[in-house]
Amino acid sequence: MFQSAAVQRTRALDTLFRDYAGPVFSVRLWDGWQWSSLIAEKPVCTIILKNPQVLNVLIREPNEITLGEAFIHSDLDVEGDLFSVFTIGEHIFSRAQSLRQKMLEALARTCYGVGQLLRHGTQHSMRRDRASIAYHYDLPIAFYEPWLGNSLAYSCAYFRSSCDTLDVAQEQKLELICRKLRLQPLESFLDIGCGWGSLLLHASNRHQVRAQGITLSREQAQVTRQRIAAAGLERRCAVELRDYRKLARNEPSFDKIASVGMFEHVGLKNLPQYFGIVRNLLRPGGAFLNHGIVRSQLSPSRKSSFVDRYVFPDGQLVTLTQALNAAESQGFEVRDVENLREHYELTLRKWVEGLRHNAQTLLQLVPEVTFRIWLLYMAGSAAAFRRGDIAVYQALFTPVDRGPSRLPLTREDWYGSTSPYQEVEAWPIH
Repeated sequence: MFQSAAVQRTRALDTLFRDYAGPVFSVRLWDGWQWSSLIAEKPVCTIILKNPQVLNVLIREPNEITLGEAFIHSDLDVEGDLFSVFTIGEHIFSRAQSLRQKMLEALARTCYGVGQLLRHGTQHSMRRDRASIAYHYDLPIAFYEPWLGNSLAYSCAYFRSSCDTLDVAQEQKLELICRKLRLQPLESFLDIGCGWGSLLLHASNRHQVRAQGITLSREQAQVTRQRIAAAGLERRCAVELRDYRKLARNEPSFDKIASVGMFEHVGLKNLPQYFGIVRNLLRPGGAFLNHGIVRSQLSPSRKSSFVDRYVFPDGQLVTLTQALNAAESQGFEVRDVENLREHYELTLRKWVEGLRHNAQTLLQLVPEVTFRIWLLYMAGSAAAFRRGDIAVYQALFTPVDRGPSRLPLTREDWYGSTSPYQEVEAWPIH
């Protein structure tokens, strides 16, 4: 018997979302036809499908890549709460896939991997890591400034209250890192993967250390040099375009080292080398703080990831256990581990708000596809932190010396309202 298009659509969506228990949402098609997951309640969002092809993708071949591509190319859009879409997506992706779809995804992954190999070399080689970092970070700084805020810190902020502004929370994060390292005036400090220099400038200006940063991004290095010059800190603050693997063992060592938001690019096989290089650069009594994203033991890496394809090529999240084991194998003692998962969700929500608020300005700097990639990536990451699929940890390490740790017995100086090091008179700018 012939069925109307409306009946077919209703049955297809009813089947797809059978047993769905998330927030109420609706679907609106290109011709105005609409479906709701629960008619009696107001939807928190509406998913807009702009052509028949994207409806077919949603029903027959839904995965992170296909639906993500539909969004970034504006074939699929969202009205209302963007963050709730990812709960809906989890339901879709949890449903059994056909053998044909699994084979097509495997073929697509293979073709993509071969293409990356031919263009940039083997995964996590120096050449390929440079290309991956450039892909993500070498956008003009004017693109980042409107939504990162005054600090230009592109990593998880630290919120003493959910009401904190982004600028306040980022300042608190930078200060917390310095307190955990217990930076002292005149100490030598290395920031591995220094971004646009936020931690370098904070540590040099507020804690009077001699700060050195390294990055693989030419754009970041250039901007950091400009910020150092503008602050008049050239005498005690510098940045180099360098891979961490190029930090030779015979170079001058450092009293304290930090790595914030770079760890995700190292890769599981390179973790021992990474921690070994840092360990060899530390002086006796030194400390290393590693701030990075890890995945839950119960959340294996997805084989078809939108983030891998469009945001962080070759990014690889390890588990906390893998990271700590690698550090200990290279002669580090674990002194403290803090989970900032909720803080990163708050940070990402602030960034999404900034992206949306400044959309017209940003769209003059980058194509709409690029803008929508960043919007989807950040909203999706916030959802992943909320679910606990991923988390961000600050781990503090000291070299094993089989004697007293030389550290205070408590952490009171980390979280007090004032820092003992803030009482030191600031150095003159020139």
